[in-house]
Amino acid sequence: MKSKLRTVALYVAGGLVGLLLLAVPVAQIAAARYFKIGPNGIDEAFYAPIHGREEYIAIRGEDRANPVILLLHGGPGFGNEPDAPIFRPYERTYTLVTWDQPGAGRSFRRAGDTIPSDLTVEDVVDDGIAVAELVRQRLNVDKLIVLGWSWGTVVGIGMAKKRPDLFAVYVGTGQLTSIAANNTWAYERAMSRARETGNAEAIADLARVGPWPYDTYEDYRTMLGWQRRLDGEPLGSLLVPPYIHAFFSSRYSFADARSYVRGVTASVEHFFGAKMDGPEIGVDLPATATAFDVPIVFIQGENDLNTPAALARRYFEQISAPHKVYVALDAGHAAPAASAAFIAALDEHVRPLARGPH
Repeated sequence: MKSKLRTVALYVAGGLVGLLLLAVPVAQIAAARYFKIGPNGIDEAFYAPIHGREEYIAIRGEDRANPVILLLHGGPGFGNEPDAPIFRPYERTYTLVTWDQPGAGRSFRRAGDTIPSDLTVEDVVDDGIAVAELVRQRLNVDKLIVLGWSWGTVVGIGMAKKRPDLFAVYVGTGQLTSIAANNTWAYERAMSRARETGNAEAIADLARVGPWPYDTYEDYRTMLGWQRRLDGEPLGSLLVPPYIHAFFSSRYSFADARSYVRGVTASVEHFFGAKMDGPEIGVDLPATATAFDVPIVFIQGENDLNTPAALARRYFEQISAPHKVYVALDAGHAAPAASAAFIAALDEHVRPLARGPH
């Protein structure tokens, strides 16, 4: 018993030290994020009525004449605000619009920390279209760039297919294709890595839960956990707990950060489902979304272990569009965090397709 208590105490002490070490640089980055906007720029944050819900939108950029990017966050449930420092460099040459989807961030908190029980993927797509229409009118632009990241690519693809008139170009990064294909790939990779490393525990766990599909979220999490750990990407750490960055966002109160974490959990529970029967499980873009009336650009991290580049490229090859480009970056799932390379790709392949205010 004493040994267990000492172990817990060590973890707690280590966690506190880790948080203290993390707090200074993260807080400094977050504070630096909100630079003073000049007279030609824009810095707005507000709640907008979207299909009976109040949803949070923020708009920032140094020059209103710059092309407008509507950024669609991942998750579901991973609102934009805690990752704002990543996108600070983008705001110099683009006007960046971020939106907390239903079940995410401040939109989740505004709804009383709840998600509608009947919320579908299509509902989120329709909300995104309403946000795009609002932003287009507010900023006086004909068309936006829509940039989807991870889960946001499902939303963005749906928006681009349903309302191509609103968008100059769709950009996908961490491009999700099919939930079934993605998790089949993850299982095969995990089992292969387990055998390569001789990890008997991993082999036994993976054999027990088997390949996709799964009957419970716990079985799915077991598979995904091994895939991440065997590739050196643990799901979380006792020294740096998941989502800790939310508590250091310069525009988040403690209550905002707490709701953010709750929103991630609630979104996963809703969109996946305890029995893996939630709205996201049926996503299969190669089967439902290959013909587009808007240019398509994928900027994909070649080392992405969440949404593998091989699947993204295969999907890209199936797409027909007026114009399409696939850009491979030496990056992982967080390719936008490699800001210089990602912005260079935007400047070369996306900016020429966009228009500023009329």
